[in-house]
Amino acid sequence: MTAIRVLVVDDSVVVRKLVTDSLSADQEIEVVGTASNGKVALARVEEYGPDLVTMDIEMPIMNGIETVRALRQAGHRMPIIMFSTLTERGAASTLDALAAGASDYVTKPSNTGSLAASMQEVERELIPRVKALVGRRRAFAPLPTQSPKAASSTPSRVTLRPEPPTTGVRALLIGSSTGGPEALSRVFSSFTSPLPVPVLMVQHMPPVFTAQLAARLDRLGPTTVVEAADGELLRPGHAYIAPGNYHMVLRRGGGAGFAAGQVIELNQDPPVSYTRPSVDVLFRSAVKAYNGSLLGVVLTGMGADGRTGCQDLVTAGGTVYVQNESSSVVWGMPGAVAQAGLAHRVLPIDEMAGAIVRRLSASLAGGAAWR
Repeated sequence: MTAIRVLVVDDSVVVRKLVTDSLSADQEIEVVGTASNGKVALARVEEYGPDLVTMDIEMPIMNGIETVRALRQAGHRMPIIMFSTLTERGAASTLDALAAGASDYVTKPSNTGSLAASMQEVERELIPRVKALVGRRRAFAPLPTQSPKAASSTPSRVTLRPEPPTTGVRALLIGSSTGGPEALSRVFSSFTSPLPVPVLMVQHMPPVFTAQLAARLDRLGPTTVVEAADGELLRPGHAYIAPGNYHMVLRRGGGAGFAAGQVIELNQDPPVSYTRPSVDVLFRSAVKAYNGSLLGVVLTGMGADGRTGCQDLVTAGGTVYVQNESSSVVWGMPGAVAQAGLAHRVLPIDEMAGAIVRRLSASLAGGAAWR
């Protein structure tokens, strides 16, 4: 396998060198060029034909969002990783870039104290994404004798579980990571009415970003989407996203009647599956609260977070749907669940909302009480 060819785009000389040196430390990656703004980047893409582009957001002449949009309109399909600041404005711009066609993002180092520490942080966050995104693209590249359609639709071999009987589903759980913001946007924009159960979500994102994502999803459809707050009581038709850097679990409310329902609890216990928030933590907590009366959904993402939680969910009698490989940006998390034999359905992202609604509607028709 040849080295991964990367183009680094940033208006800061210091950041260009930081990213270039960090990537060049890995023998499997070659930085083939740099650009100081989007206009130069468009020309360099044509000149070098990189496998992947890292892209700053705030740049003169042509910013990162405009550049991503121009590259996609020109037919370039290489992965693009945005290099973002950990601010409210940076989070909003990053989500705009993902909506325009960027593949993923990393946040710029802050308060690291030294160049060496900054390089280590960039290496830790950026290099695994570069390899995962380019590896997936190469895996789906058509062979000389194949059409692109045939290559991209070849299914991975998984064994599906028989779907359990339509019993009461009292909550919908969703886990996602790389590519998740756009996958979630497609799911939530497809709902035509509020869901009859509460939705609990973990998207691997830093603080600030999760609040911005919740606000965007809230605007897309009839479901009320919020960043979860400690002590918040679950309500049907509402979706709660775990805040960045906090695990989200459930506990029984201490009141009577409706107030005795499930309450969100946030904590900063150690990372699980290398992440906080963790899909595994949410799923396992929900199983303790609702036993098997759950529908778990695992969308695109790196790693295997969610596999252990899905094992608990399936053992308790719950249902698991995962996003299929060809529609995932990275088939790490859903692939880990599917290849472990824990999925009842493997679905393209554009079919996920319909499948969720049908499962919940069948459960509601059976007289299930969501609490």
